[in-house]
Amino acid sequence: MMAGAGEDSRALFGAGVRAALDAWPALQIAVENGFGGVHSKEKAEWLGGAVEEYFFRNADLEVDEVEDFLMELMMNEFDTVVEDGSLPQVSQQLKTMFHHFQRDDKAALKEMTAHITQKKRRVKATAHATAKEADEDDVDSVEEMEVTAPTDGAASAGAATAGACPQPEPSGPDVQTIKEEDIVEDGWTIVRRKK
Repeated sequence: MMAGAGEDSRALFGAGVRAALDAWPALQIAVENGFGGVHSKEKAEWLGGAVEEYFFRNADLEVDEVEDFLMELMMNEFDTVVEDGSLPQVSQQLKTMFHHFQRDDKAALKEMTAHITQKKRRVKATAHATAKEADEDDVDSVEEMEVTAPTDGAASAGAATAGACPQPEPSGPDVQTIKEEDIVEDGWTIVRRKK
């Protein structure tokens, strides 16, 4: 009977670990942006099991040891250095969950997992609303930043596009070869239209 109870606690601890990692913004940004390569989602799933196993192999971990382990995993698997201050918080959550697991406090494990999941939902809902507002703002700022090209062909591209994002190199039959006299100070190039 005790083995079944232990397995339940272990499953609850595993669910808590995954909830904490799923709610960790640094990891989610790394996964969403593919910092871990094409298998970023699989690596994030593997990470949950690796963290769980790390706790089982090292029963008396300190928070800084958990931080170091998570930091190393993020660097090795996602080429990400976490500097947003979330690493100590996530490490403490995981250590607290493991403490509840060791005491076989299933109620505390469930409560902590539910709290983390609920908090993640609130953050996602707020982030989603903010992202929509930001998209609308971006549309307005794009309209405000329109740059027109000079029509006389003599003005430098540097003067016409100062402060704007660099455009890709033009290609095709209308492109002239860049001559040495067309390169002006600071690496700007004068672009002339073919007549």
